[in-house]
Amino acid sequence: MSEKMLKFVKIGQQTPPKRDVNNRKDDFNEIYDEFISDKAKLQSSRCSQCGVPFCQVHCPLSNNIPDWLKLTAEGRLQEAYELSQSTNNMPEVCGRICPQDRLCEGNCVIEQSGHGTVTIGSMEKYITDNAWEQGWVKPIKVTNEKKQSIGIIGAGPAGLAAAEQLRKDGYQITVYDRYDRPGGLLIYGIPNFKLEKFVVERRTNLLKESGINFVLNFEVGKDLTLDQLRKKHDALLIATGVYKAREINIPGSDLDNIFPAMDFLTASNKKGLGDQVEAFDKGTLNAEGKDIVVIGGGDTAMDCVRTSIRQKAKSVKCLYRRDKENMPGSAREVANAEEEGVEFVWLSSPKEFKGKNKIEKIIVDQIELGEPDETGRRKPKIKDGSQYEIKADMVIKSLGFDPEDLPNLFGNPNLKVTQWGTIKADFDTLETNLDGVFAAGDIVRGASLVVWAIKDGRDAAVSIKKFLQSKEVEKNKVA
Repeated sequence: MSEKMLKFVKIGQQTPPKRDVNNRKDDFNEIYDEFISDKAKLQSSRCSQCGVPFCQVHCPLSNNIPDWLKLTAEGRLQEAYELSQSTNNMPEVCGRICPQDRLCEGNCVIEQSGHGTVTIGSMEKYITDNAWEQGWVKPIKVTNEKKQSIGIIGAGPAGLAAAEQLRKDGYQITVYDRYDRPGGLLIYGIPNFKLEKFVVERRTNLLKESGINFVLNFEVGKDLTLDQLRKKHDALLIATGVYKAREINIPGSDLDNIFPAMDFLTASNKKGLGDQVEAFDKGTLNAEGKDIVVIGGGDTAMDCVRTSIRQKAKSVKCLYRRDKENMPGSAREVANAEEEGVEFVWLSSPKEFKGKNKIEKIIVDQIELGEPDETGRRKPKIKDGSQYEIKADMVIKSLGFDPEDLPNLFGNPNLKVTQWGTIKADFDTLETNLDGVFAAGDIVRGASLVVWAIKDGRDAAVSIKKFLQSKEVEKNKVA
């Protein structure tokens, strides 16, 4: 191992080259080029093979990172892929969009020792993309088909991960989704420059080839109620995610050209997929030639500002009430946005939207940070007499997401939810108060990361399998 690994002293940290900023601003292609094989092997060889791998500890999926880095360094790429996909249903997605700087890479031991982290995300992407190219990624071959069926509501990362895991066990799986394509947030929420759509489509096509049935343009509560779905399946999983935008309750909120982030991003992504999008084509949800202001500091806000740049906005500003050090989004994404020409207006909070019929300008308060709150972040406080104006032709609200009112939406007021509106599920089993109905992902934990949704989907699959096995035992006892 000493010849193959522990080269972090001699070999520096290296990521795949980033495309030139002037070129990448003109299209929606991913901004990072691919690792070539030799570079990937060298970067993998930097892993220190820790006795306690903090990269793995800080990965929600507990990916066996040191081992697949070692296999890559040794040129054993198929084995590296097999190990990578054994704990992650979408390693090529996580390699692209996980905030590695806050998870595995941020906790890498050699990063902490000053030698620069192993670029784990880029390696994960390289390993899996290579596996697709080599034909190593195969549909599921079910050896023992079971009669029991499972309905999954939501074709996002939690639902897809659960569907795959349960299909491996031979269950009959039907995934229901309100949109016309499976993938959820991965298709309609995340821009191509972070996650090109063919990456998601080839994964969902693989699931279809594996015998998983998708019912699209389907709304629970309209097409069938939750109770009707319960009668149709032996178990149900609710994995809808959270899509209801949080509002800004200030004067002028009813003016035109003020949009939730998902409306803006969905229009852009649909256009990129070749769909007809009337609101985009008429210029309503198109940033071209406009002064754009995005309110918020998370990863969705970064998606909005960087999409606006590519749509040829006249100017793009991001208003955030705290400073750069306290932003919730990925530092890497903020840096990419700054490179591409986004202006960050730190310590600023909107006070009023002004205009005749549509937004024309924003009255903004300057903010100062006070003492830390219970989360450890310093509380924002408005500076007296500090307000100023910002010109705006379009405002995009990116303040986070809340759950929809699922009990009423699904036609079952007995479905219990928490005080935040998320589904109340058993901490260990993820089963709701309704027998045989489970929940996973953001609809349980609130808006979070894709990697956590995959983790939850996998955990829910384990619980659903145990539930169905116990039903079979009871059925056989009666028989």
